[in-house]
Amino acid sequence: MDAVVFDLDGVLVDSERTWDEVRRAVVAEHGGGWTDPATRAMQGMSTPEWARYLVGELGVRLTPEHVAEVVIDEMAKRYAEGPPVLPGAPETVRAVAGRYPVAIASSSPPVLINAFLEATDLTGLVRVAVSSEQVAAGKPAPDVYLRAAELLAVRPESCAAIEDTTNGMRSALAAGMTVYAVPNPHFPPDPAVLEQVALVLSDIRDLPAKVQ
Repeated sequence: MDAVVFDLDGVLVDSERTWDEVRRAVVAEHGGGWTDPATRAMQGMSTPEWARYLVGELGVRLTPEHVAEVVIDEMAKRYAEGPPVLPGAPETVRAVAGRYPVAIASSSPPVLINAFLEATDLTGLVRVAVSSEQVAAGKPAPDVYLRAAELLAVRPESCAAIEDTTNGMRSALAAGMTVYAVPNPHFPPDPAVLEQVALVLSDIRDLPAKVQ
């Protein structure tokens, strides 16, 4: 193992439900209609991808660029009061970073990734932070994980990835990484995908003793 790459939403911050709540409100306010598959479909999408989904699939009467701005502005307001950091997450990253180079590969926009790093004082420890906005395709495509490995100057096959959702796990697996799953209790991952990971953890705080 040469490096460890963390997802952000659902792994280090309890934000999956916040994203869902904000998007639902924007859809309702701007003439769209929510559908049952929408939440899971958008998990892992990059900002341009989910913005197009809100307009094209859910009928929001804004341009994709405008709807992205509205959603991210609201998320930034929520984060301004302090990101919803999961218990033990900063301590886990510090423990792992004491042994391996650490990166974040997230579907969140850079402004929210940076807000988390600053709030937890992890900016100096996390060597690389990549948003799926900065690559060609969001999760479940492998692009964001491949870019993180590239910036760390390590082979993807020598990396561990820490993920919580179906699309996130698919992304890391497609990149060739060893996946450690911390399943999101609010959005349980597909059991068939979960079977492909190296280890399933019930708590992020268990990770330092397991990753090797």
